[in-house]
Amino acid sequence: MTTVPSLTAAPPPPVADAERALITITSRPETVFVDGQGSWLTDESGKRHLDLVQGWAVNSLGHSPPVIAEALARQARRLLNPSPAFHNRPMLDLAERLVGLSCFDRVWFGSSGAEVNEAAIKLARRWGRRMRGGAHGVISFDGAFHGRTLAMMSASGKPGWSSLFAPMPTGFAQARYNDIASVERAITPDTVAVMLELVQGEAGVNLADLGFVRELRALTTERQLLLIVDEVQTGIGRCGRAFAYELFGIEPDVMTLAKGIGGGVPLAALLCREPFNCFEPGDQGGTFGGNPLMAAVGLAVVGTVCRDDFLAQVRLRADHLARGMEAIVQDHGLVAERGAGLLRALVLPTDTAHQVVAAAHALAPVGLLVNAPRPHLLRLMPALTITDAEIDQALLLLRQALRAGMA
Repeated sequence: MTTVPSLTAAPPPPVADAERALITITSRPETVFVDGQGSWLTDESGKRHLDLVQGWAVNSLGHSPPVIAEALARQARRLLNPSPAFHNRPMLDLAERLVGLSCFDRVWFGSSGAEVNEAAIKLARRWGRRMRGGAHGVISFDGAFHGRTLAMMSASGKPGWSSLFAPMPTGFAQARYNDIASVERAITPDTVAVMLELVQGEAGVNLADLGFVRELRALTTERQLLLIVDEVQTGIGRCGRAFAYELFGIEPDVMTLAKGIGGGVPLAALLCREPFNCFEPGDQGGTFGGNPLMAAVGLAVVGTVCRDDFLAQVRLRADHLARGMEAIVQDHGLVAERGAGLLRALVLPTDTAHQVVAAAHALAPVGLLVNAPRPHLLRLMPALTITDAEIDQALLLLRQALRAGMA
């Protein structure tokens, strides 16, 4: 007798059982997402969630945008990775596009923000060896977040990181954010560069002061120091311009990009001006750097986001969201709202941010996804394509979550 196989799919294993196969790096809710479209995620139960996290500002065009799906499919049929030892056309075209959009002359592609931030430090130290008698020290800032490699943890200003995986790489000094005098005090004959986030995302969406950034540019020029801007989170439209440095009226020497440039796929870039193009063959590389599959996606994302009409819409959506958040601040007795473009934060009067995040996630029939980078602070990083109607719905859900989480 022939057995007819069941057409009913077996239920997925419980999350508690399946996650035993994962190395523990964070605490995750039991929700398992299976589908994403635009500003929305759907979990295995069929519940929809309005996503204002978007992979920590990664999905610049939202979940599964057709322009990325089409770029991936088209390129996957042609060429995946000929190795970084050879040119490929998408890599060349994306580099040319980024140079044309920015004040920079050269580009190297990687896969993550931490990787290109490491490359920026290596570039600065190579330039220091060549042009500054071996100067190698890098000044960064309290509250900074540049990645989770050992060197980038040393460069970051996150409390406790300096000893977590000791011994840590040396050559990094900390200055106070928005305090030019502290930068001057930190400079020594061995200093080669200053590394700055124009908006500190992980520290709570802290904005650099316009005057401070301009003083820092003047100081680094005077002292022959490289100014490196980490735009991993702020670049490619997040702040309403192609790059956040445009908001400050300065031109850095080096810039790093990741997250939004790939729109959800692993792509990052290091950009520099011609005088600092000093790597020698073998200094920098990576198996997946500039592979045509990811570069094709980057071209599609940059070509969509970095248009004047698209960026104008981002600014309008940011104003809409900011006005709604300010009303929430007034109505719920919060401390403040702040941000740049569609990278925004709500400052709470108490350390209840994680409770609000959980309450937002649990809302029914529709959940809301927000992020708590600090115990008293919520961060919102919606898709750059979020609609006014979705913003209004998100604000209503956020009010519900605040009432539940701060009770």
